[in-house]
Amino acid sequence: MSESVTIALDAMGGDNAPHIVVAGANIARRRFPNVRFLLFGDREEIEPRVAKQRGLAEFVEIHHTAEQVAADDKPSQVLRNGRTTSMWLAIDSVKHGNSSGVVSAGNTGALMAMAMFQWRNLPGINRPAIASFFPTLRGETVMLDLGANIACDASNLVQFAVMGEVYARTILGIEDPTLGLLNVGEEDTKGNEALKTAADTIRGLDFPGEFVGFVEGDDIPTGAVDVVVTDGFTGNVALKTAEGTAKLINGFVREAFRNSFWAKIGYVFAKHSLDKLRSRSDPRRYNGAMFLGLNGICVKSHGGTDAVGFATAIGVALDMIEYGGNELIAEQIARLNLDEAGGAT
Repeated sequence: MSESVTIALDAMGGDNAPHIVVAGANIARRRFPNVRFLLFGDREEIEPRVAKQRGLAEFVEIHHTAEQVAADDKPSQVLRNGRTTSMWLAIDSVKHGNSSGVVSAGNTGALMAMAMFQWRNLPGINRPAIASFFPTLRGETVMLDLGANIACDASNLVQFAVMGEVYARTILGIEDPTLGLLNVGEEDTKGNEALKTAADTIRGLDFPGEFVGFVEGDDIPTGAVDVVVTDGFTGNVALKTAEGTAKLINGFVREAFRNSFWAKIGYVFAKHSLDKLRSRSDPRRYNGAMFLGLNGICVKSHGGTDAVGFATAIGVALDMIEYGGNELIAEQIARLNLDEAGGAT
């Protein structure tokens, strides 16, 4: 990055805030020397932690507020009463041009509601979607929606496809991403009417990505497509299932190598390969879910991540800013002549 970029951080959001936010900012600062941070939260808690991170102080500006969004706060509640919270003020700094994007590990529903209320959606987008990427046998796969929209119609899925294609090009650097609609089978006769209608519409679109049709759940980890499009209910279930399966397998591996003396000896010889496996499947490498479709850059970090994971989420925001992800989405929607009903006009 050649120019200085300012990122707003909700310093009080997440299970281990503000420690992981401050430490994560320092890791990101080393990776991206031109980044600056606005930290929103309790100065008494933030300032000593900034002082402990060598060299960080000159890259941050602390904006004090004692108020924060709790993990169990309802979106409607925070919209009414949360306008002095660290999350609201961080989002507000983007609205007023004081920062170029926001990263928070706090309450997902509140973050989405606040960002939508303050920024609105990009032109031509009637619902934003949560997008992130998964490790696969071929590399990484983008998936959306991961929970913002429990029920989706065909127009939503079409818009998600356009946004996911741009996201894959922007974040993963894939020139012509392949896309698939998540379904209960690959046959054109499978699925509900929303899926069938969306598939027909996407096939008629002229954009850089290649639409391959329907894909199934087991196609996600194989990397059969670069972008998997689905509704928020299905996507969130798939996400949580993948996270739980990864933890289960890691637990099985640890248990297997503790079973006997010879297993422990075997671990010594296998350690290098196991370290590579652990690194490849490390959830911190894939932390940072992007709220696509909003008229601003907003990245949701996993609430339980550590400093390394939070730094990864900051990196996602910086990539979207540097490569103009939102501008590309708006251009694609306009070029494809998609109205807010999601159909080609």
